[in-house]
Amino acid sequence: MSVSALRKYLCWLMVALCPLSLTAADTGSAVLHSTGGVWVNGSEVVDSSTIFPGDLLQTKPGFVANLDSEGSSVLIQPESVVEFHGNFLTLVHGTVSVGTSTSMGVHVNCLKIEPVTSARTQYDVTDTNGAVLVAARKNDVDIKQGNLLQKASKKGEPSQSATVKEGQEAKRNESQDCVGGPRTPTAGHALNPKLLEIGGGTAAGVLILCLLLCRGSSTTPVSPSAP
Repeated sequence: MSVSALRKYLCWLMVALCPLSLTAADTGSAVLHSTGGVWVNGSEVVDSSTIFPGDLLQTKPGFVANLDSEGSSVLIQPESVVEFHGNFLTLVHGTVSVGTSTSMGVHVNCLKIEPVTSARTQYDVTDTNGAVLVAARKNDVDIKQGNLLQKASKKGEPSQSATVKEGQEAKRNESQDCVGGPRTPTAGHALNPKLLEIGGGTAAGVLILCLLLCRGSSTTPVSPSAP
């Protein structure tokens, strides 16, 4: 094989591998399964779709979505709005049922619901008009308040952080526990920023390699004066 042919082969190989490196670079992705009535960043999706940290998911009345990531599965109930962040979810409104062996948590405003142990844990979180209900189905979960958003408690007032034991439920109120009260849904991203960053870096690398490898592969002289 000539040097020119080898350069062309390596150039096309790098171009072909670009989508694979783009997919492998983002380990925080998950697969969303639906049969309709599910929106990702404002666009309806059907069947299976890959989602990335920062994506906003919404289910319409009568429709559910299943989310699968490494070691965790989530059932998003009808009329729910959820932001995906890789190792945790932000519940804006509605209900999610989580089964996880990787300690996936659910955040509702300043409240953080997280498994107590790394053992397989199942729990439900519901947020309706600022009222938060946490139900521990298998193993225990903790409810914690984020320090930056936690209101200063009165002297002698018990902490709002607590452990919900298996088989039990606990209720919280956003307007009482968090500064600013209930959250409002954020606008979905037309294109995920992290995906754009990775794609831009990969594309630039491929372009540079192609220029280095393919340069000089043409047999046509650049200048008419060349012999």
